[in-house]
Amino acid sequence: MAMSLFPLESNPDVMNKFMHVLGVPEKFKIVDVYGLDADTLAWVPRPVYALILLFPCSEKYYEYAQQEKEKLTKEGQKLSPNIWYMKQKVSNACGTIALIHSIANNDDKIQLSEGAFKKLLSESKNMSPEERGDILIKAEDIAFKIINTHQELAMEGQTEVNPEEQVNHHFVALVEKDGELYELDGRKEFPIVHGKTSRDTFLEDAAKVCNAFIARDSEDINFTVMALVEADS
Repeated sequence: MAMSLFPLESNPDVMNKFMHVLGVPEKFKIVDVYGLDADTLAWVPRPVYALILLFPCSEKYYEYAQQEKEKLTKEGQKLSPNIWYMKQKVSNACGTIALIHSIANNDDKIQLSEGAFKKLLSESKNMSPEERGDILIKAEDIAFKIINTHQELAMEGQTEVNPEEQVNHHFVALVEKDGELYELDGRKEFPIVHGKTSRDTFLEDAAKVCNAFIARDSEDINFTVMALVEADS
């Protein structure tokens, strides 16, 4: 990945500003998920359209990801033709890619206004994940708007940022599509199917996937979970 951005913070205020500037209506918001037990999940506003998980990229994670890739490459998995997926070709863009994955796979529920996200989805409708990943590299108006907004908001964050610094955390999105729970990570070869889910059980089912990430790296406490919700206030 030759092109490198400032890393985005795991911060709902930053994510919300990003979404709203690029055409997501104000009633859709990113909120913090403070715990993954049933009592804490009950406080998350519904409906929940996606979870965004920030996790540490440890040796254990890379080992597991490699085993998972080999297993799924051998066994195969049935992917919905409606899942929208893009490869990450820009360094430190994982927060932006997770946000795009969350919005793109809920575009039937989120009435996007004119802006970079709507244009991106309309122009990339019939593209491959590779071609979609190339969009952010090209110096065209969609890429320019998305990348510029990412950079501005990353600079606004509370942490000092350096695009060349090795970032050891990574964002992924979890979404429901056609009754299946998907993990969308632009650095992986393909989307990962985590089994059946529904609009009603999505939050609890996605929380189990987050818990599995945490269990694999139980000595690390640097995990953050956010939800894309529809909320009036």
